[in-house]
Amino acid sequence: MGEDHTTIAVQRFLGQLEGDAPPDPIVRALLERSVDRLHLLCATMLARKYPRLMRPPLNLQSEEMLSAVVERLIKAMREVRPQTPRQFFALANRHMRWELNDLARRLDERSRAAELREEMLPSPATSGSVLSPNAARMLDAIDRLPEEEREVFELVRIQGTTHAEAAEIVGVSPKTVQRRLNRAMLLLSDQLGDLRPAEPNAG
Repeated sequence: MGEDHTTIAVQRFLGQLEGDAPPDPIVRALLERSVDRLHLLCATMLARKYPRLMRPPLNLQSEEMLSAVVERLIKAMREVRPQTPRQFFALANRHMRWELNDLARRLDERSRAAELREEMLPSPATSGSVLSPNAARMLDAIDRLPEEEREVFELVRIQGTTHAEAAEIVGVSPKTVQRRLNRAMLLLSDQLGDLRPAEPNAG
């Protein structure tokens, strides 16, 4: 089934959550119906933004990540009830990033412990860590974007969805996605401009 059918199905399950039926079976049915889309988002985010986690010693696979994210969503939706597919996928996106950041943080802590023991590697700040000080600063800046701009930025620039796919998830036109993405880039540029490579002197 196409993405439009997935969106319709997600909306139907979300509507059922507003009734008196026990929520867990509905949430599990919702996740089962949207699993292909969630898997694609997990695989894209992992491969494009966290490839280090796919290499030894972690060797993380997208299926493992998906399982962890599904468990996170089951727990989260006992307290949080998205009203629209847009809100549901935004919630999923947030938990994907949290899961990967947690794994990256633990991997970095393990690497730092090994460096202290072996005294043979450079400091973590220059070790290629996913969560270097600059990377942590970037994530914080993304988190502080306005909600609409952050949502589009995460979908397009972090998860690698197309403008059309992001527009379908968010419920706006591709042109609106582009405008929000442009605003996000301008805001991030203002906050992180000092991280740009220095331009060579004209002379």
